[in-house]
Formats: sequence, C-alpha cells, structure tokens
Amino acid sequence: MPLALLALAIGAFGIGTTEFVIMGLLPEVAADYGVSIPTAGYLVTGYALGVMFGAPLMTVLGTKISRKRMLMLLMGLFIVGNLLSAVAPVFGVMLIGRVVASLAHGAFFGIGSVVAADLVAPDKKAGAIAMMFTGLTVANVVGVPLGTLVGQSIGWRVTFAIVAALGVIGLAGIAKLVPDMSKAEGVHLRHELAAFKNVQVLLAMAMTVLGFGGVFAAITYIAPMMTHAAGFAEGSVTWLLVLFGLGMVGGNLVGGRFADRALMPMLYVSLGALALVLALFTLTAHNKILAAVTITLIGALGFATVPPLQKRVLDQAHGAPTLASAVNIGAFNLGNALSAWLGGLVIAAGLGYTAPNWVGALLAAAALLLAILSAALERRETTAVPASVPVTEQRTVVHH
Repeated sequence: MPLALLALAIGAFGIGTTEFVIMGLLPEVAADYGVSIPTAGYLVTGYALGVMFGAPLMTVLGTKISRKRMLMLLMGLFIVGNLLSAVAPVFGVMLIGRVVASLAHGAFFGIGSVVAADLVAPDKKAGAIAMMFTGLTVANVVGVPLGTLVGQSIGWRVTFAIVAALGVIGLAGIAKLVPDMSKAEGVHLRHELAAFKNVQVLLAMAMTVLGFGGVFAAITYIAPMMTHAAGFAEGSVTWLLVLFGLGMVGGNLVGGRFADRALMPMLYVSLGALALVLALFTLTAHNKILAAVTITLIGALGFATVPPLQKRVLDQAHGAPTLASAVNIGAFNLGNALSAWLGGLVIAAGLGYTAPNWVGALLAAAALLLAILSAALERRETTAVPASVPVTEQRTVVHH
C-alpha cells in the first residue's frame, strides 16, 4: 500500500477522535454547561448534521483546486473548529465549534476515498479505502479513550485542544506524503450531480444512513447507559470505548478484504448480525461482561459495513465519484444525527437508557431490507438488458 495512505490515515485519526470522543464526555460537558444529557446529545447531532451538509458543500467548493490542496484546507478548518470548542464559554459556542469542525469531515473522507482508490490497482480499491478508514477506527482504540481519560481527569477542554494539535500533525502529513493529484479532467459538477439519478447510488446511501445509524443509536449514550444500567464506574467508560474501537478496527479491515471479493454478501451478514446484536444489547447492557462483549461486536459489525458501502457508491457513481463519495460520508453522519436524536427522544420519554438499542436494531434491520432490494433490482437490470436488445440489432451485430 502506498505511503500516501498513511497520511490520509493520520488525518482520519484526528477527525475520528473529535467525532467519537464526545460520547465519553457527554456527562462532563452537560454538567459544566448546566444542561441535560439529551441536550448535550445535540453536540453529536449538530456535528453529524454539519458533516451531512458540509460534505457536498465543501466538495463542490473544492472542484476548482487539486485534491491535495483541498485536503489541506479541510484539515485547517478542522483545527479551527476544535480550538473554538476548547475555549467555548457557553454551550451555544461549543455547538458552533463542533459544526465548524464537522464541515471538514465529509469532504475529507469523500475526497480521501477517491484519492485512496486511485492510488492502487482496481482489485484493491476497497482495501485502500479501508486503510484510510483505519485511522478513524484506531482513533477509537487510542485517541478516544485517551481523550476521555484526559477529559474526565484534567478537563474536557484540554481534550479538544489536543485534538486540534492532532489536526496540525494530520495537515503536515498530507502536505508531505500525499502526491499532488489534480482533479479528474473532463469531470464537471453536472457530471458529479448526474450520479444521483442512479437508483443504486441512492439505495447505497440509504443503507449507509440506516445501517450506521444503528451503531450510533447505542454508542451516543454509552456513558450514561453503562453507568446506570450495567453499573460501571465513570472511569470504566474509557476502556469500554477501547473495546468498541478494537471492534471497529477489526470490522473495518475484514469489511475491506471481503468487499473486494463478495460485496453484497458482506453487507447481508454484517447488517443482519448488527440488527441482532443491537436488539440483544437491551438485555446484555445490564451485565458488565456481556455488555463489554456486545460493545465490541457493535463496533466490529458496524464498521464492517463501511468499506463495502463506500465502494458500492464509488462503483455505481463511476466516472464522477467525488461528490457521491463525499455525500455518502454525509449519509453516515445523517444516520448518526437521526439515531442520536431518536435515542434522546426515547430516553426523554422515560423508556430508560437502554431504549436507544431498540432504535438501533430497527434501523439496522431496515438497512438489511434495502440491501436485499438493491441486489434484487440489480439482478433484474442485468437479466433485462439482453432481452431488451431488438432482433434487428442482434442481426446487425452478427453480420459485422
């Protein structure tokens, strides 16, 4: 794998840390600003919505410059957002800082996915995308637990200052290691937009929203769920997030390997198992050992869907993949926003801290149904093409 993938992974590490570290710090941030846990959950929802809207916006703005320069500009925006979060005097400013940082997220992973895929042979594209996303998953093994530990022991503001420093390292890595790849010649915004007329592209994005939304329904409220339902101490949330991160790393690498071999079967297995495990989490969340095992499985199964879903969008939007790739990253975060909001609703309704797990299970099951529908439509299109060729046209081909 090219060394440039390491630079992309470093940037992904910083972005992954800021996205997920807030999960372990929700109680501290809520207490500091004097807001409820569901209200603090808007820091997750706001970030996710920022990714969703920022992904196409920043990608379109970046169509006039090289992909390397755009990646560097996005990391600069990420740094500014995290510094703003670190010094925010009131909750509203903290939320703005989260949104500013999130604007870089979708376009970074969207453009980064295209760059990663272009760096390797066609049969290794999903593996290359998975390598870049390894930075995101490793962030959950190293960056998020350490950030949570620092936030709980020294202060959450220090955590976000450190995350901003990670952004500086990511920026330097991209400047040094990523080749100066120009934007694809002959590809314009209207070509990029045309990809959204493809039903398969839209179905893949809907699978992304629902499937990964299932993961975030549970993980957004992991800190209060584990302290109230399972009886863990606050300090234990750190190593529980390590387990989640280890699951993510393993699932991401397995998903990348098998997506290059059997993409749709990989999605069937991972989404079906994810729905089942999330449903079981409503029960296992009350037992410390079973809860720890379940959290690891959620991380693994959730991220096993990431490389195949991202590759499916790139495959279906061939010829103009940049905007579709970035919007699909936004779709991951639309799922995050939707599930964080729904999870907050069921908690606020008095259904308990384990109730978001049911929300997640239903979302993942819906994604599985869409995957089955997508494959069925694809089979129908494949079998319909030969039958649709007129007899006269067939004779012409034979004559030649």
